[in-house]
Amino acid sequence: MNKLSGYLIKNASLVNDGQIKECDLLIKNGHIERIDSSINQDKIQANIIEAKGSYVLPGVIDSQVHFREPGLIHKGEIKTESMAAIAGGVTSYIDQPNTIPSAITILELEKKYLRASKVSWANYSFNLGATNDNLEELKRASKENIAGIKIFMGSSTGNMLVDNQKSIERIFSEVDHQLIAHCEDEQTIKKNLEDLIKKKGERGLLASDHPIIRSSEGCYLSSSKAINLAKKTGARFHVYHVSTAIELDLFDGSIPLKEKRITSEACVHHLWFCDEDYKSLGNKIKWNPAVKTGLDRAALRRGLLDGRIDVVSTDHAPHTLEEKLRPYSKAPAGGPSIQYSLLAMIEMTKQSNMDITKVVQLMCHNQADLFRINKRGYLREGYHADIVIVDPMKNTVVEEKKILSKCSWSPFENQTFGSNITHTFVNGVLNYQNGKILGDTNGHRLQFLRK
Repeated sequence: MNKLSGYLIKNASLVNDGQIKECDLLIKNGHIERIDSSINQDKIQANIIEAKGSYVLPGVIDSQVHFREPGLIHKGEIKTESMAAIAGGVTSYIDQPNTIPSAITILELEKKYLRASKVSWANYSFNLGATNDNLEELKRASKENIAGIKIFMGSSTGNMLVDNQKSIERIFSEVDHQLIAHCEDEQTIKKNLEDLIKKKGERGLLASDHPIIRSSEGCYLSSSKAINLAKKTGARFHVYHVSTAIELDLFDGSIPLKEKRITSEACVHHLWFCDEDYKSLGNKIKWNPAVKTGLDRAALRRGLLDGRIDVVSTDHAPHTLEEKLRPYSKAPAGGPSIQYSLLAMIEMTKQSNMDITKVVQLMCHNQADLFRINKRGYLREGYHADIVIVDPMKNTVVEEKKILSKCSWSPFENQTFGSNITHTFVNGVLNYQNGKILGDTNGHRLQFLRK
C-alpha cells in the first residue's frame, strides 16, 4: 500500500468551515493537494480509502496537555501520550511547563522540543512557564516558535504558583506574547480547606469535597482579577479550563474570535462529568479546577454555542492508578482523557443542540485561529494533511486493554461511544488505522503566524 504516492479519500462527508460536504480529498507530499466533488482515481497514483458514510475532519488541536516528560515519566511520556493522542484524532498539542525540571527557561524548553522531535507521534508545541522572577526570560520567548506563556494563578501539579502581584502585573504589561493562565484564588482554596478540615478532619475528606474546597467563588475571583488586568494592559490573554457558570459572564460571545484579545477554554471533563459522578468515580475525576455541579456543566455547554467559550481541550494529565486511589488529600489532581476527547464531544452532540460542525469549530478551527497556528486546523488545499476519519455508526467501548496512555486507565472506562475513529493522518502519513499505530513518529514542531 505504501508504494503508491499519497492517499485519495473517496466519497467522504467533509466537515469543515461550518459545513458538511460530500467530497473527495487528495493527500500528496504531506499536504492536502486537492478537494473536489469527484476526483478520478484512475488518473491518480495513490492509495484509495473509501470513506462513504464516514466523516472526514481536520486533525484535532489540543492546546492544553501534560505529557509529563521530563521528570514524571512514571505517569506518562511524550511518546506514549502522543500515541494516545493520534488514536483519539488529536494531531497537534501544546504541552505545559510544570514538569521536572520546570520549563521556565528557553534552554529547558528547547530540550523538550528536541525530545519531541525524536519521539512525538503528533505535532507539538510547548508553553514557557512564568514564575515570580523570570520576567526577562519570558520577554525572550519567540512568538513564532513558542505557543504561549503559562501562568499558574492557582496551585497545581508542580510548584509554579505565581502569587506576587507585582510580578503578575509586570508580566501582563511587559510580555508581548500569548498569555495563558490557570485561574484559582489560592487564599480562597486554603480557607475552604481549613474550614473543612476543622469540620471533618483531614482523613474525613472525600473527592466530593473537592468542588467545595476549590470553589466556584475561588475560580471567579481569580479569573475576574486576571481579566481586568488584561483589559487594563491590553494583553492577549487566554483562560484555561473555565469550570463555572459565573465565570461565563466574564467573556463576550458577540465578538468574532479573530478580534478577541480575551479568550476562554472549556475542558472535556467539565463538559461531561458533574459532582454527582464523584460517588462512582471518586479521585478519578479529581481535577484542578474541580468538576462542579450539573448546572455549571449545562452552562458551559451553552457557552460553547453562544461564543463565550472559544475552544475545547482536555488538560490531559495522567497519574498512575495507584496514585489516584490514595485517600483524597494524598491523591493528585488530573487524569488522562486525550484518547477519547473527540469521541466524547461527538457523543455530546446527541445530548444537546450542538452538531459535529460545532465540535470541529471548537476543537480544530478555533484552536488554530486563537493561537494563529500556521496551516493547520482546517481542511484546505495547501494545508498540512492532519486528517481524521470517523465512522459515526460504529461503537467504541473504552477498555483498559485499548488505552494507550502509559497510566493504563481512563475516567471513561466502560463507556460506549456511538462513533469510532478509523484513520488518523499526521502530515500526510497514515499513522493510525482501526486500532493500530502505524509507521514511525511523524510529528512536526508547530509554527505560529505572529508578528
